[in-house]
Amino acid sequence: MSGSLRVTWAQPEDLLGHELRQAAEDGRDAAAVTAVWRAAGGSVSPGHDGASTPPASPELRALALRLLDELALLPSPLADREPTSLPDIVRACGEAWPTDRPGEPITPRLPVRTGSQPPLRRHQLHAAWLGRAAGCLLGKPVEKLPLPAIRALARATGNWPLTTWFTARGLPAGLAAAHPWNRRSAGNSLAENIDGMPEDDDLNYPLLNVLLLRRYGRAFHTADVARLWLDLLPAGRTFTAERVAYRNLLSGIGPPDTARHHNPFREWIGAAIRADAHGWTHPGDPASAAEQAYRDAALTHTANGVFGAVFVAGTLAAAGGGADVHASLRAGLAVVPPRSRLAEAVREAIATARAHPDFDTVVDRLHTAYGHYHWVHAVPNAALLAAALTHADGDFTGSICRAVSGGWDTDSNGATAGSVAGLLAGHPDRLPERWTAPLKNRLATSVGGSDGIAFDGIGFDELARLTEEALRP
Repeated sequence: MSGSLRVTWAQPEDLLGHELRQAAEDGRDAAAVTAVWRAAGGSVSPGHDGASTPPASPELRALALRLLDELALLPSPLADREPTSLPDIVRACGEAWPTDRPGEPITPRLPVRTGSQPPLRRHQLHAAWLGRAAGCLLGKPVEKLPLPAIRALARATGNWPLTTWFTARGLPAGLAAAHPWNRRSAGNSLAENIDGMPEDDDLNYPLLNVLLLRRYGRAFHTADVARLWLDLLPAGRTFTAERVAYRNLLSGIGPPDTARHHNPFREWIGAAIRADAHGWTHPGDPASAAEQAYRDAALTHTANGVFGAVFVAGTLAAAGGGADVHASLRAGLAVVPPRSRLAEAVREAIATARAHPDFDTVVDRLHTAYGHYHWVHAVPNAALLAAALTHADGDFTGSICRAVSGGWDTDSNGATAGSVAGLLAGHPDRLPERWTAPLKNRLATSVGGSDGIAFDGIGFDELARLTEEALRP
């Protein structure tokens, strides 16, 4: 007898609970919808994972679909502060938006396009790829764990403040039982188990975007992103907003409606983990990096979900143009609407990181302020990323360890912090060998081969070469 199948991040009854949470966050009045859903026996508290059990009845599922449509019609009072279209984002940023006009620096010490910035070199890209992989791998075993569990597991093995890989060696059995590692990752991401870089969506998407640029060039359209995914990305390797958008594509819904239709994850972190190549493409030019990241993000995200992507792209563009970490973060903020929740959270996180020498104190304050969001939401994770990078002051180990030690989406934050810090380091030889050697210059992936290139098992040096080719003007 075959068991029942519950596909995560796709069941209407689960999507409705997440959409009610999204409505509460963006100020829509969903009281009437909530009352109808409760009266029918539906749950308004979405689970920590992607699927609740048992499955809903056909009647309850049909009601969830109808209520999702009703929720989509409710106006948000935050729409003016948090626009989604690119022209509206640029207008909302106002004079802070970086310019390429000579003699018009917008913010003190903000990197501005010079028009003659050379493309990134292969060794810079190699360092960024390695940094992204190491930071992601560090965060994998504690993904989904609450902050107290992460601290307890690390302290029990003498690794707090976090300075190296997590390990189960020497971990008391009772503590291991109380806080089990991420079941998908423990077998390949604890110190004693690492054997190359295992597959992760935080590496799949940057790889896909290198292929996007190789296939369609920098002038790609959002529909081209969709075509590439349908061609090369297995549906089972998508999650949250990306899975909903993929499903929408298969249902005949095109972008940008793919980001909106029954997609309560549209302000989560997914677009941000896809932004690296867009920043790498435009060293010293955060505005163009943001515009390119926007065309990618629009397939799956809106508002703060898009802002997370353009923030990362702008930050990496500035870092690639020679800015230090603090100026790079300012550049990232310059392309985010300043009255948005994400911009406000990032500014507060940077100020908090500057004010407190103890990073645990910084993290505790961030969790108090933003802990009401889902652990994958773009707002708290962008804040934590900015705080970690600020507090580490450009140091590679400090950047990835602080990002991971803050909880929430540990592997994604570790990956992006590692990408920024690796690019700032500028060369693989400047990254500590204890972080790069276990990767064994090997990335596992299920992204399909393209142009005669097989990607599963590819080396990071080869990824750097392919990226350098894709980023050439």
